[in-house]
Order: sequence, then structure tokens, then C-alpha cells
Amino acid sequence: MNGVGLHKKLEENAGLLIFGILFVSTIGGLVQVLPSLFQESLKTPTGTTRPYSAVELAGRDIYIREGCSVCHSQQIRPLLAEVKRYGPYSRAGESVYDRPFLWGSKRTGPDLHRVGGKYSDIWHRLHLINPRDVVPNSIMPAYPWLAERDANAGNDIHLKMIALRKLGHPYSDEQIEAAPAALEGLTDIDALIGYLQILGTWTKPEDTP
Repeated sequence: MNGVGLHKKLEENAGLLIFGILFVSTIGGLVQVLPSLFQESLKTPTGTTRPYSAVELAGRDIYIREGCSVCHSQQIRPLLAEVKRYGPYSRAGESVYDRPFLWGSKRTGPDLHRVGGKYSDIWHRLHLINPRDVVPNSIMPAYPWLAERDANAGNDIHLKMIALRKLGHPYSDEQIEAAPAALEGLTDIDALIGYLQILGTWTKPEDTP
């Protein structure tokens, strides 16, 4: 059967066409996924990368809950314009303890991968409660309730750390046991600021080619 005949047969047979599409898609998926399973750089922490502390982990959950990743990416690409604007480009080893990844691609707001230490805690607090107080032209919504909610309310942070340890995060028994106490007296905004202030600080500029 020549190529034209095979193509016509595929078009006329819906079941065969579906099988062909699934077969080709499977091969394409394997070509993309399999190399990442054996690439050591994707599993090896970069620089001083470590698992998130209880406060940072709680802050990350708040970041996800409030939809921050919808408008802010955490992935600086190796392009001159991006490196000049945001800082050293992102490396895979910096995200080995991120579950889920928050790389993103939407930038209604700036990329936040190197925001840690760029602003003070007070600046972040004002910015989250009412962004226009520090950035007059900001279109970011305000999050005043974060300053009122107890970060420990209904937060089984120690259970999450136990689950993450099963996935390979090196949390000690002492860290897990002390997790609830670390959130005592903190609000959601405190935890979120703790998370923002650690972003991009584990890799020194000289570690990035």
C-alpha cells in the first residue's frame, strides 16, 4: 500500500485514525519526559538551596491559594533583557523542593524569582494590603485580609512536611515537630512575606553562568 492509500485509509477509519494520533502523541510525550527522569541537574539542589521552613512553606501555600502565580511567573529566562531586569536566570536545581512548580508564563506583574531581599518586610506588607500605597500605578488587587487571618488556623503544616519528606524532602523529626509552634502568633501576611523574602536568595550570582 502506497502512502496515499494509507493516508486515505486512515481518514476513512476513525478508530485507526484515533489510534495513530495516540501512538504519535505517546512517542512525542516519551521523548520529552524520559530525558528529564534521568537528568541529574533536575534533582540536584543548586548552591544553598534547601527545603522551605514551616513559615516559608505556609507562605507558599498562601501564595498559591490567593492566585499570585496567575499574574507572576517565577522563571527568569536566559535572555539578556530578562537578566538585566530581574537578575541571574533561573536554574533547575533551585526548584527541586518546589511542589508544585510555580514557574508560570503569565506576567501581568513582574517575575518574582529574584524578589527575595529586594524590598523590606514593611514594603511588602504595605504592598499586599494596598499596592497603590507604594506603587501608585499598580493594577494589583489589595489583600487586606491577609493581615487579619491567623497563619496557624486550620494549617496542618507538620502533616504536609511529613508528606513532603516521603517525596524526598530532607525534613528532620525536630523540624516537623516544631513546625506548628513556628506559626504561632503569625498572620497570613507574615508567612507570605517570609516566602517572598526567600525567593531567589539560595543561589549566589557567581553560581549562575
